Amino acid sequence: MAQDPQHTRPGDRRLQPFHEETEGGMGLPEFADLSGRLHFSPEGGRIWLDNQRMVLTHVSAMAALRRELMETVGVETARGFLTRSGYAAGVRDADFAARVRPDGDAFDLLTAGPALHALEGMVSVEPIKLDIDVGIGHYYGEFFWRDSAEVDAHLTYYEPGTDPVCWNQIGYACGYTSQFMGKQILYKEVECRGMGHRHCRIIGKPVEDWADPEPEIGFLRADPQPTQVAVVAPAQTGAADAPSSSSPDTPPTQHTLGELVGASSGFVTVCHLLEKVASTDATVLFLGETGVGKERFAQTLHAISRRSNEAFVAVNCAAIPDTLVESELFGVVRGAYTGATASRPGRFERAQDGTLFLDEIGTLNLTAQGKLLRVLQEGELERVGDSQTRTVNVRVIAATNVNLEANVADGLFRDDLWFRLNVFPIRIPPLRERRDDIPLLMNHFLLKYSQRHGRRVTGFTGRAISAMLEYAYPGNIRELENMVERAVILAPDDSALDIPHLFTQGEQYESAIMGLSQQGTLTDTARLQSEAAPLDALVDTFIDAGLDLDTVRDQMILRAVDRADGNLSRAARELNMTRTQVAYRYEKLNRDRR
Repeated sequence: MAQDPQHTRPGDRRLQPFHEETEGGMGLPEFADLSGRLHFSPEGGRIWLDNQRMVLTHVSAMAALRRELMETVGVETARGFLTRSGYAAGVRDADFAARVRPDGDAFDLLTAGPALHALEGMVSVEPIKLDIDVGIGHYYGEFFWRDSAEVDAHLTYYEPGTDPVCWNQIGYACGYTSQFMGKQILYKEVECRGMGHRHCRIIGKPVEDWADPEPEIGFLRADPQPTQVAVVAPAQTGAADAPSSSSPDTPPTQHTLGELVGASSGFVTVCHLLEKVASTDATVLFLGETGVGKERFAQTLHAISRRSNEAFVAVNCAAIPDTLVESELFGVVRGAYTGATASRPGRFERAQDGTLFLDEIGTLNLTAQGKLLRVLQEGELERVGDSQTRTVNVRVIAATNVNLEANVADGLFRDDLWFRLNVFPIRIPPLRERRDDIPLLMNHFLLKYSQRHGRRVTGFTGRAISAMLEYAYPGNIRELENMVERAVILAPDDSALDIPHLFTQGEQYESAIMGLSQQGTLTDTARLQSEAAPLDALVDTFIDAGLDLDTVRDQMILRAVDRADGNLSRAARELNMTRTQVAYRYEKLNRDRR
């Protein structure tokens, strides 16, 4: 796509050109900061990479799927499917890398893609040559791929041939680098182990720099009828807004449903039901626990209905005293009772031609229930103290967090009203049943309240993510939202939200999530956190020795550069600093010594 100065991309704050080339390659990129975001929750059946749910699968299963695709739809179509699937994954990982390495230089951010691909078990990547200038859109990258899982999958059923076979991986590289550069970068696999070469080798550069971009560019073009998915991705700090066209520059299309945020199967099911009933005037009953977002779903239903240009009136039935329920819902005429000094319409009349949302409808008294039933059946009402019948045209949406069937059996709720309301029930699952939505909601509320309160926070710490993923959330989304808002207020600027900022009211959580140790083995996160204890002793040593922060920092920089044999980029990654910061300080220290 064309260079867009307004397009937000991971390299916007790091426009310094980067060029490095070595005959034997640059070595594998560092990914300790990335692997620290990988969590396993065996009890919950989930694997998380930061806010993305992952799957651990068999290469043999990949091989079987690949074979069936190739033999069912043909090699060319199968290659297109796998290439575009990889492209979408690359785009998501580029956004993730920008969040994890917010201060990284061009090399740090670009090599996070190969590191993530290695972390995800696809391939070991070795950069050979990188020449990058994000500011002018210049890019040239050359990499070795060693021990590709995709080649292994292909060779399970097919002999080495004359064409490269790393289709999904090529799509990933194109998606990741294109998102990073803000323009379409095309990779070609010029050597492939599936063709008999010792290793795979790829070259990437802008499409316009290729004399023959076909056939690779063709496999990035989606089919004429892209699949629509009813999920919503939240806005994320520093992430590019993914366009929704079917051009090769975009990931698969997503269908936005109002401002709802989620991706879990339970969330998507509710969205499908909303779309089904939106074009009708059927009464909808939302069922679910307190805090699951029933009113937000009701607002969305109104917004996508044919009544969207008319009023949406919400009533919390539980907040209205029994003596005032009828006048609030149906209106009152002057003099109907003491204090009724003027006639006024009720909520039904105010919602004329629009939507009336009756929240906590199970709290209505039996008298009000009878009058409500008449309005629903006949579309007519009488104001309190009036004899005139008024016709109303209102779509009713109701919600409750109680079991209305049980209330009917106990005589607390009219059975005829229950049957009238239960035309199109939609159950909204609690947050503990849609944990895939938790990371999306965390990021959504983080951005929302950072902007509202004018705070600068960088995200969530690893242990905070683990705790948030495992917490039970008895208050559901409302509780999660309050926790994030409170944490945004409590946390210092330019820092990440941590457990003490989030869990301030004595909330009990037990993390069943496991993380990766430095050796790449699964380790209980509680033990991983306890491994940080030696740091306290080290800090005590510094303090006892009378060392100041500047001295400690300078010595760490000098030692890191020495360990990296003068490679400033590698030293910066070990120190979790940018290459620019290390280079500036290192040169200053050398000047001071001279």
